[in-house]
Amino acid sequence: MFEYGQSAPRHQDSLMGWTGSSDTRAQLRLYFSSCEEAVAYAQREHIAFEVEKPAERIRVPKVYADNFASNRIQNWTH
Repeated sequence: MFEYGQSAPRHQDSLMGWTGSSDTRAQLRLYFSSCEEAVAYAQREHIAFEVEKPAERIRVPKVYADNFASNRIQNWTH
């Protein structure tokens, strides 16, 4: 995925409270099938870029019944 950086500051609309910006490129995301294709695109278009590898996610399986276990360490709040 290729994302443009933010080049204009964001501002909050005083009436609705929405956040907006005059920078439309910040909303643009380009998807490529490989990292090499994204790098080649950035080099061809003369765009400065950084390659960020995603961190590996560690998933810990949880069971809903553990919320009501009698040996629970934390207080049960609802």
